[in-house]
Amino acid sequence: MRKLNYLIIPFAIAIIYACSTKSASTKPKTGLWRAVLASKGGELPFGLDISLNADSSTYTVFALNGEERLQMDSSFVKDDSLHIPMGIFEAEIIAKITSDSTLSGYWKKRRKGTEYTRLDLQAFYGDKTRFKVASTAPSSEDVSGKWATTFLSDDLKDTTKAVGIFTQKGKDVTGTFLTTTGDYRFLQGNIDGDSLKLSCFDGSHLFLFKSKFTKDKMTGEFFSGATGHENWTAVKDEKAELEDVNRLTFLKPGFDKLSFSFPDLTGKKISLEDPKFKNKVVIVQILGSWCPNCMDETTFLSPWYKKNKDKGFEIIGLAYEKSADLKESSPKIAKMKKRFDIDYDVVLAGTNDKAEASKTLPMLNRIVGFPTTIIIDKKGKVREIHTGFSGPGTGKYYDKWVEDFERLTEKLVKE
Repeated sequence: MRKLNYLIIPFAIAIIYACSTKSASTKPKTGLWRAVLASKGGELPFGLDISLNADSSTYTVFALNGEERLQMDSSFVKDDSLHIPMGIFEAEIIAKITSDSTLSGYWKKRRKGTEYTRLDLQAFYGDKTRFKVASTAPSSEDVSGKWATTFLSDDLKDTTKAVGIFTQKGKDVTGTFLTTTGDYRFLQGNIDGDSLKLSCFDGSHLFLFKSKFTKDKMTGEFFSGATGHENWTAVKDEKAELEDVNRLTFLKPGFDKLSFSFPDLTGKKISLEDPKFKNKVVIVQILGSWCPNCMDETTFLSPWYKKNKDKGFEIIGLAYEKSADLKESSPKIAKMKKRFDIDYDVVLAGTNDKAEASKTLPMLNRIVGFPTTIIIDKKGKVREIHTGFSGPGTGKYYDKWVEDFERLTEKLVKE
C-alpha cells in the first residue's frame, strides 16, 4: 500500500496542477486582438478590443473596423471559451482560449429555425495589423479618392452601381462603397504591391473586397457572409455620383399621404391617425433589427428624437423582420430598442422581403432598400422619401445627410 500511495500522490498533484493551469488560462488577455474569419475568399480580418468589467466575470468587447468601435453584447467565459454574443443579429462568437495569446473557435449566425451560418475564427493578442503585407517597399500607387464602381452577380443578371471612396496613408486604406440603398459601412485594409484588400465585420455582415489595380482602374471580387460572391470593376472618377436617392421610392399618382395600421410589441395597433401624431412633423423609419445600415441611422435618430420631440416631432419605426409573427419578432425588436435606447414607437410591419414589404404600403411605388426614411408634414402630407442611409463611415456624405435632414425638419416644424 505504501508504494501505491507513492504513485497516487504525484499523480494527484499532477492533476491539481493541470487543472490550475487550465483555470489560469481561461481568462482572455485584455487589450487589442487581431481576429480572422475563414471566409470563402480567404482570411477576413477585423479587430477586437476586450476589457474586463468591474464585476470581474463579464467582458466588454468592441469590433474594430477603421474608426468604428462597434460594441458587442456583454461577453463572458464559460468552461474554456470566450462567448461574445450579438443578440440583435442572432449571432455569436465562441472562441476557446487555447493560450494566453490565442483564441480559436467560430462565428455563427442564425438563418432560420435551427439553421446557422458558421465560419471558423482565430484571434491573436497584441497584433494590430489588418491584412498581412508581403511587400516591404512603399506603395507607388495611391487609391485615395472616388471610384465609379459596378458590381456584377455571378449569374451576370444583376448589376449594382456604387461609388467607392477611399483614403490611403502609407499602405493602410480606409473607406467604403456608397450605393443607393446604403453603404458598406467602415472598411479597412491594406495595399500590397498592385493588390488592395478591404474587410469589415459588424456582427451580422462580413465583407471582404479583393482587387488588382493600376493607376486608374480596379478589377476585383467581393465576398459576403459564408457564400456570397460578386465581381466588380472600378474606374477612378472624382465626379462619380449615384442617382438621386430621394426619387427611388415615391407615392403613386393620386396619393399624397401615408396610411397604415401595424401592431406594436404588445399587439396594440398604431396608426398615423392616432392623436399623438396629429399636427406633428412625423418621421417614418422603415427598418429592420437585422440591418446594420438601419442601426447607423437609429444611432442618429434616437438621440435626435430625445432632443427634439418637445418641439413638435414624432418618429415611428416600421420594422420588417425575418418573421411576420409578432411572438417571434417582438423580442428582437425589443432588444434593438433597448440597445439603441429608442423612445419612439416601433411596430412590426411585415417581413424583410422587399416585394412583400412593398405590399404593406400600397400607396408607394416600391420599397427599394432598408432603411427608407419618410418625412411627413403637420398636415399629414409626405414631403420627402429618402432611400438608404449614408452612415458615419461615409464621412462628408453622412454630414450632408444630417445637414439636409435637420434643415428640412426645422423648416416643416415652423410651417
